[in-house]
Amino acid sequence: MLTLTGQRERGKSFCDGLSRRNFLQIGALGGAGLTLPGLLRAEAAAGNGNSNKSVIMIYLVGGPPHQDLFDLKPNAPKEVAGPWQPIATNVPGMEICEALPKLAGMADKLVTIRSIIGSQAGHDAIQVFNGHNPRKPAPSGGWPQFGSAVAKVQGATGAAAPPFVSLCYPCTHGPYNEPGPGFLGASYSPFRPMGPTKDDMILNGVTVERLGDRNALLKSVDKFRRDVDGSGMMKGIDTFTGQAMGLLTSSRLADALDLSKEDPEIVARYGTGDTTKFIDGNGAPRVPQSLLVARRLIEAGARVVTLNYSKWDWHGGSYNTIFKREEEDFPIFDNCVSNLVSDLHERGLDKDCTVIVWGEFGRTPIISKQVGRDHWPRVNCALMAGGGMKTGQVIGSTDRLGGEAVSRPVTYSEVYSTLYHNLGIDPRLTTVNDNNGRPQYLLEEDAPPLRELV
Repeated sequence: MLTLTGQRERGKSFCDGLSRRNFLQIGALGGAGLTLPGLLRAEAAAGNGNSNKSVIMIYLVGGPPHQDLFDLKPNAPKEVAGPWQPIATNVPGMEICEALPKLAGMADKLVTIRSIIGSQAGHDAIQVFNGHNPRKPAPSGGWPQFGSAVAKVQGATGAAAPPFVSLCYPCTHGPYNEPGPGFLGASYSPFRPMGPTKDDMILNGVTVERLGDRNALLKSVDKFRRDVDGSGMMKGIDTFTGQAMGLLTSSRLADALDLSKEDPEIVARYGTGDTTKFIDGNGAPRVPQSLLVARRLIEAGARVVTLNYSKWDWHGGSYNTIFKREEEDFPIFDNCVSNLVSDLHERGLDKDCTVIVWGEFGRTPIISKQVGRDHWPRVNCALMAGGGMKTGQVIGSTDRLGGEAVSRPVTYSEVYSTLYHNLGIDPRLTTVNDNNGRPQYLLEEDAPPLRELV
């Protein structure tokens, strides 16, 4: 429920001396119970930038099979190659899976990375969302995820939208399988609308219409002011509370989340999905229109939008089950990703918005009759587009079985350095302070952006 309280939490004051009061608490907006005015206040303190550079990150929950998508091995033994055949793309010499004809037809707008190394072996998605190896020590509070770090460094582009929005649905590997804001604190959690339209926004049981009862809200705020605060600081706090109300009820953000305002032909082009049921009862739902919402949020001013798409953890079934699932999923994936890339180009956003599609690890070269392709952290793949990058190329290669990187191994730090670079941030020079006040670089390694792309 919407709560207005003035309770001081012992030992939990901000560095500016303010207590952690829940001036306007909307519990479901962030993984840690995000206070929206606190988010806005933190953004203002960070300084609003003028850049409209952005990133859409699509997380393929569970780890996609690289050998069946972008790195096929048709000459390998059957137990490695599987049933799929490669097809030519519109880039000479580049081939991808025959079940991805739309992506093949726009390969000149894509970058395929086939040689990502250094993945961890479990379903912890921390490397996907912040580039840090979960096996290595982290500062107190943990590393912030990418969107939180960008929100801290660059702030919002304006009052119309928060800098970081998550469209990730809950999944079996964690509440959202996102690592959260880490040592930056809850104010840098993502805004989490949890629905394709403003009518579906889940705000801890408070609908947008109920938030529209401004008389009731103002009475609560007035009582809070009388009972709790006589210091005069409420004037500033009211500014952020009002901004939060506007953001939720009448801003460009609300319009961006409302697909009824989009061209119906474009909505239909992306395809539909179930926003309430999980694939096979778990994992993450397959919601193609999340990609369209992400594009609309970027246009509204968000800097980073994350979303999870479907479930790719198929090693629990037989050989036939796995490829049946791929037969179902690949065409839908091909359609929605290709439409997102096309949309960005048609709207002139391809120079400013970077798209990255990846999962937490690769899959075993040998296909087991009992468990299919199992976890394989030794090599991983990614698909990238936009961002003004030099597209139409493949980076790296694997051996004849698709099990080891044999040329141009790529690290997570290099990928993230590229994402930061595309936003106008140099991670080798930029720091954020941890819980102990120590400056921390955004990446653990002094990695340059991928030289092939920038």
